[in-house]
Amino acid sequence: MTDGALDADLGAAVGGEIRRLRTRAGLTTRELAARAEMSQPFLSQIERGSSAPSMASVYRLARALGVRPGDLLPSVDPHDVDVVRAGEGDRLPVADHPDAAVGRALLLREGGTLEAVEYSFGPDDYIAEWFEQPGDTGLYVVSGALEVDVLGADTVALGAGDFLHLPPGARDRWRHVGAGTTRVVIMTSTPRTR
Repeated sequence: MTDGALDADLGAAVGGEIRRLRTRAGLTTRELAARAEMSQPFLSQIERGSSAPSMASVYRLARALGVRPGDLLPSVDPHDVDVVRAGEGDRLPVADHPDAAVGRALLLREGGTLEAVEYSFGPDDYIAEWFEQPGDTGLYVVSGALEVDVLGADTVALGAGDFLHLPPGARDRWRHVGAGTTRVVIMTSTPRTR
């Protein structure tokens, strides 16, 4: 989906919410437009999703409807909110290797645009595969230390609290550092199809 299509979808959702609140308040488009100090044709375009309101217009419309500006934005579908409790989540091996470190999926949704997996590994766990992701990748070190070889760039040493971003298509490989356990969270975005 293109950014233009996303903007159009958001504009239609905002316009629909304004129409719903206007109808609930028993106002005509002419009455709401007068209260919000805008033209009635422009308000109609906003409600149809063919025009997007500016921030100033959103504030004027919210005030005229007696709601907060955020109330004009579409609400989140409760089914789109995910909580993964400690100890839950699918177990995912780093590689098809008998000594491969195993991660825990924090967010892994079919067709989604973001994956998050927590890995915990020690010096004897296998993590030496080269990885390549189609989207942006973020690596956050929760505890411990590791080195990340990035093909075509320097090796990066990471410790607890460090974050590494890699662009789409980058190839990287991890190396455990020290005697203790290292915990990392890797987040990968899936590029939207155009």
